[in-house]
Amino acid sequence: MTAKEGREVHALTIDYGQRHRKEIEAAKKVAKHFGVRSHKVLRIDLADIAGSALTDRNVRVPTQRTLEEMGRGIPVTYVPARNTIFLGLALAYGESIDADEIVIAANWQDSSGYPDCRPEFYQAFEEVARLGTKRGVEGRPIKIVTPLIAMTKADIVRKGEELGVPWRLTWSCYLGGEKACGVCDSCQLRLKGFKEAGVKDPLPYARRAQTL
Repeated sequence: MTAKEGREVHALTIDYGQRHRKEIEAAKKVAKHFGVRSHKVLRIDLADIAGSALTDRNVRVPTQRTLEEMGRGIPVTYVPARNTIFLGLALAYGESIDADEIVIAANWQDSSGYPDCRPEFYQAFEEVARLGTKRGVEGRPIKIVTPLIAMTKADIVRKGEELGVPWRLTWSCYLGGEKACGVCDSCQLRLKGFKEAGVKDPLPYARRAQTL
């Protein structure tokens, strides 16, 4: 959204030791497509400290879960404090380049119940940024912007269509196969969003969940 508004965008991707690099490569392609000012990829291996199905190959990624099941509890794909760590890194980088805002595509609606996707978390972190940075104490705090936080996945697809998002370059699947699996929580929520928005998802899928 910020690129379309004519803002100077510096993209930041975190390689945190996740199961695959498909989303990292996708981030590079999308950043190039929109012509951002710069794109950094930082490496920090959370696999050593944060147990999750997304960082530990010994933990199975859930598949074929119903939407009702996704709405209960916090799944094993939750990476402990991941967004807190990401925002801390983004805050350090943002202050070093004198950025006014950190924009993160967190989404609470239609999510799998991750606690670090809630609006109140980002409001609290904005206060952390105000209290704990030079810019903050000097009266120029960096804002935390979450434009997708209250959207459904269908809303996000519609907005993406409006902005010309190259969906073929994006990746949502928790697994890193040649094709998106189609049955993990992330694939199912993505497919649900495209279906409800009436837009064809150009990504190839290995299979489709029975729940869709």
